[in-house]
Amino acid sequence: MYSVSTTPYEMSKALAERHKALRKRLKLSQSEMAERSGVSLGSLKRFESTGKISLESLLKLAHLLNHLEDFNKLFQAQDDQSHIENLFTSNL
Repeated sequence: MYSVSTTPYEMSKALAERHKALRKRLKLSQSEMAERSGVSLGSLKRFESTGKISLESLLKLAHLLNHLEDFNKLFQAQDDQSHIENLFTSNL
């Protein structure tokens, strides 16, 4: 049985909401953000309304907002991997 506290859908929506709030706080329109980041306006609008975006576009937005380094934390090996190993070995 697969169980997490936050689903991928919920995470993508939360990321989109935080991005939109930050964009507004910086007083940037969607058009300005799209032009400055190199992400199409359609992709930006879709991201902010649905949470769907390509990884490349998400990285471009993060770079523009000075958050690209946040992605370096993803998929880093941790000292204790037993909880991850249990996901693949339980219920066999």
